[in-house]
Amino acid sequence: MSAGMFAQTIVGTSPENKNVILEEFTGIKCQFCPDGHARANAFKATDPDNIFLINIHAGGFAIPSTGQPDFRTPFGQLIADQSQLAGYPAGTINRHAFPGIQQSGSPSGATAQSRTTWASTGASWLEEPSYLNMGVEAEIDVAARTMTVHIEGYYTSNSPVATNMLNFAVLQNNTTGPQTGGGAGNNYNHNHRLIDMPLGQWGMEITTTSATNLVDETFVYNIPADHNGVAIDLAELEFVAFMTETTQEIITGIGGKPTYTNLPLANDVSLRTVNDIDDQYFCDSGVITPTISVRNEGGDSITSLDIEYSVNGGNTQIFTYTGSITTFQEEEITLDEIMFSVQSTNSVDISLVNDENNANNDGDTSFDNIEVNTAGNLTLEILTDDNGDEVFYDIKDINDTIVMEGGPFENNTTNLIDVVLTEGCYTFNITDTGGDGGRRVRLYDPNGVVAFLSFGQYGFGEKRSFSTDGILGIDNLNTAEVSLYPNPANTILNISNVDKSTVEVYNILGQVMMIKSNISLNEALNVSQLVTGTYFVKISNGTTTTTKKFIIAR
Repeated sequence: MSAGMFAQTIVGTSPENKNVILEEFTGIKCQFCPDGHARANAFKATDPDNIFLINIHAGGFAIPSTGQPDFRTPFGQLIADQSQLAGYPAGTINRHAFPGIQQSGSPSGATAQSRTTWASTGASWLEEPSYLNMGVEAEIDVAARTMTVHIEGYYTSNSPVATNMLNFAVLQNNTTGPQTGGGAGNNYNHNHRLIDMPLGQWGMEITTTSATNLVDETFVYNIPADHNGVAIDLAELEFVAFMTETTQEIITGIGGKPTYTNLPLANDVSLRTVNDIDDQYFCDSGVITPTISVRNEGGDSITSLDIEYSVNGGNTQIFTYTGSITTFQEEEITLDEIMFSVQSTNSVDISLVNDENNANNDGDTSFDNIEVNTAGNLTLEILTDDNGDEVFYDIKDINDTIVMEGGPFENNTTNLIDVVLTEGCYTFNITDTGGDGGRRVRLYDPNGVVAFLSFGQYGFGEKRSFSTDGILGIDNLNTAEVSLYPNPANTILNISNVDKSTVEVYNILGQVMMIKSNISLNEALNVSQLVTGTYFVKISNGTTTTTKKFIIAR
């Protein structure tokens, strides 16, 4: 550790406003913590250079069960306790007590806040002047597993207390693990996770706290191989340095990611993931656009990368990426379209070429060809956002001839379009010229078979193929008399006023999930085997048919 009165190199000397340090108290068994994570991330996105997140696993919800990772630290519980939180999730903005904003159940003067107020109090704190500016930089020696940290602080005016405390938090991102709530089960992505505080629980004393004083500290942190048995990935580390007046009020802080040196290889790119490709229907030949994620594991920046890929062992196609991927940076790459001969199950093989390590270059994924057969009459439902003039659609036959098209549309409208097709195979294509998708788009027939469904996340566009028998479907059961409840359902779906009818349950791909005949007037349908999602139930009494939607939510 070194300190001295030297000219500053990484910190400004002009007065600045405070930066925000949001310490979020969380746990892997906390049901509403994923909502807290989402709110914190959304807040940071409003001003990423001046807002820094520290996720602290503490309290009863953070205690792991057998086989679960332990994300707690020796520091977290004391920080949580001094906030006087009343439940989880909770958070503090710079450990400051905002009058009347304390978490429900916390005493007056507590610094803990509920997740609904973090963004508003944090935004107000960004407008507060700071008497201290801070700068930080760090470099990791990969071979030695050491982090050299350099922190500077410059006082533009006097601190109200003679002694301040310099803190340094080491965090890890992208750790896959369990999480109650959030819908990801054991595959939840934990970020900004506190793993260590090398300067101690409450930091190190700084006594040069008058105007024009410069704090200049450098230290070396030995990075363990793991934290509580959870591997520490050097590529996923970030850090936050901050100064407090006591153990409470955070004056300001600054964060960032380290640079790297002394890597074993100069040119090493790993294929991290091959994104899943949805099971879907292909008319004849298939076309897909694979997406992959790669990470630069070498010391040199990657400016060009050749990627080989094929489907079902067919012709190999080469895509050349150009850009810049720095050490330990991860990049998502969308490859060019590739055509292939369709099989019932299709495999995609991808390989990176021309680096110094072949052990991490290969990946694959697979997807099924699932036939989607609809009636000849369908309904196209397009809901638009504030940019309806960017939305277009078309339907092409097997010869790539457009048989129907439309758009643009009015803003914020629901558009229902009748579609009538002869027997054959077709491809539906939705396009957004702005590249940001929109709202729900659904193409379905009267029997509840869904040929296309998107909830708006279709970017510049998306397409799906389907076949139709050319026969008109029917939808003339008295829908006013039929009811489904509860909706959303959990394990039982009650269907009323459908005596001596047959019910068929379909998923959104049009696959039959269950059939039950001769049901009673008020039928209790066991849906416990269905996974969470949206379904359609087709109800037929021999002469008439209707289709209704329901949701499984757990």
